[in-house]
Amino acid sequence: MTLSIIPYRKLWLSVSGLLFILSVFALLIWGLNLGIDFTGGSLLESKFIKNRPEISELRTTMTELNFDKELIIQTAGDKNVIFRFQETNEEAHQKIVSKLKEKYPDNFQEEKFESIGSSVGSELKTKAIYSIIIVSIAIIIYIAVAFRKVSYPVPSWKYGFFAVVSLIHDITITSGIFAVLGRFYGVEIGLSFVAAMLTILGYSVNDTIVIFDRIRENLGRVSKQSFAGVVNLSLNETLTRSINTTLTTLLSLAAVYIFGGESIKYFALALLIGIFLGAYSSIFVASPLLVASDSYKREKK
Repeated sequence: MTLSIIPYRKLWLSVSGLLFILSVFALLIWGLNLGIDFTGGSLLESKFIKNRPEISELRTTMTELNFDKELIIQTAGDKNVIFRFQETNEEAHQKIVSKLKEKYPDNFQEEKFESIGSSVGSELKTKAIYSIIIVSIAIIIYIAVAFRKVSYPVPSWKYGFFAVVSLIHDITITSGIFAVLGRFYGVEIGLSFVAAMLTILGYSVNDTIVIFDRIRENLGRVSKQSFAGVVNLSLNETLTRSINTTLTTLLSLAAVYIFGGESIKYFALALLIGIFLGAYSSIFVASPLLVASDSYKREKK
């Protein structure tokens, strides 16, 4: 059975375009909720051995230290609480720890403390952006070179260009979802989110190259079909492989998300979303864009 994927390319591209636009609006309106990795500040993770107090109670306790307005308090797991504050000095850290020990004797336990200066956070943010841009350019160059012998009907550079367009689609929608999560659920992003984005780039382009490579093979041996027919055939021939690979990866990531703990929970979630989108874009974005480019060129002629 051959699925008609390419004949409905306008539908797939419209859905992707709508999701992309909504994600861009979410990023422009709300932006990403940057963690201390990028903004600078301190993070204190504590554990309440017996009963964990309510957030409102902890915030009231912090008012005496004048941290209540710039302090973010979040629960983590069943017994842990994360305190995030702008001060990066040890004095602020010790004030909070002493106050909590005084308020909750035999119940409070410090688990982790880390501090990052604002200048370091700004530098990390800049390097994260540069790393994603450099990876995207490298992918375009690599695919253009790998497909240099494919010049008809679509030039080789377009394979690389549309592969990166699909990658931008993946990371933009993933970032848009995290902008929504940050706005309504207080989810912060850090360096682990950047690592997830780079992983998504690598995974997605791998899937896209497998499909493009099959298109290249079929262009040499299926001469009676149109370019759209060759692309649709290639997609069907690689569809089972793409679905099986993606499902097994998503199942593993789902296990990490559920059982992996708070520290890597949102890293796993970013990968879950991004890898699903990567598989989708390889089939329903990158390949249809190749055909749309060829159709536009023929109509223009």
